[in-house]
Amino acid sequence: MIRPHLPLNALRAFEASARHLSFTRAAVELCVTQAAVSHQVKSLEAQVGVTLFKRLPRGLMLTGEGENLLPVLRECFDRIADTLERLQSGHQREVLTVGAVGTFAVGWLLPRLADFQARYPFIDLRLSTNNNRVDVAAEGLDYAVRFGAGAWHGIEALRLIDAPLSVLCAPQIARQLHVPADLLQQTLLRSYRADEWSQWFQAAGLAAPVTPPHSIVFDSSLAMMEAALQGVGVALAPPLMFARQLAEQKIRQPFTLGIITGSYWLTRLQSRPETAAMSAFRSWLVDAAQSQTLRDI
Repeated sequence: MIRPHLPLNALRAFEASARHLSFTRAAVELCVTQAAVSHQVKSLEAQVGVTLFKRLPRGLMLTGEGENLLPVLRECFDRIADTLERLQSGHQREVLTVGAVGTFAVGWLLPRLADFQARYPFIDLRLSTNNNRVDVAAEGLDYAVRFGAGAWHGIEALRLIDAPLSVLCAPQIARQLHVPADLLQQTLLRSYRADEWSQWFQAAGLAAPVTPPHSIVFDSSLAMMEAALQGVGVALAPPLMFARQLAEQKIRQPFTLGIITGSYWLTRLQSRPETAAMSAFRSWLVDAAQSQTLRDI
């Protein structure tokens, strides 16, 4: 099969520009001039016959065609780099890149990773954390563990575990909480999902307050729980993800009531073919999640 000429320099210029959304920053990374990067991208656009960027007064924006090309190109570059790294090291290992919402990564996944490494020593796991906002394609992830309802466009989602939200707080605050109504005198810590406390109050048989008590909003459950540990207020978070702190009695769960607002899901691009490393990780993670569910029954 005769393959068309691949303009590697132009492809590198496009990938760097797309990652930075700037010809100037791409030029600094590639150690060339801004004009050279712009010329390479224009040359690539001319060759493929489509516009890959919208040129804005400040920076760039990918077109639909550019968004389609970027994840394919990043995956190819990553695979080339990984293969060269394995050849240079003399080890035939497979890299697996996983993103996970920070709460799940720290509270549930990390305590189990030693088992995964022991079972699959040929896999080099690269783990990144996020606050549940992730772009699988743009970040070049094989898998992403997310919290939600399981519906994301272009994404295949496999449900792992539920994580009911319950009241968690420092011991000194827990001693002041005898009935759910006592929470109205406390600072309520919450995530960017504004309706969680209202749902909990409703499940507890209380009307959500017309004028809510003082509250603090966090974009990370880990940061929210650190505030709870320091006695800043009362958090609504999944006890399952903070089992260690509960066992050490650093935090308390004054009420057993929990509400389910979503689940943790293992997700990947529908267009992403599953590698041997991905298959191994999926099987291991699903087994671990099922074992957790059976213990909770």
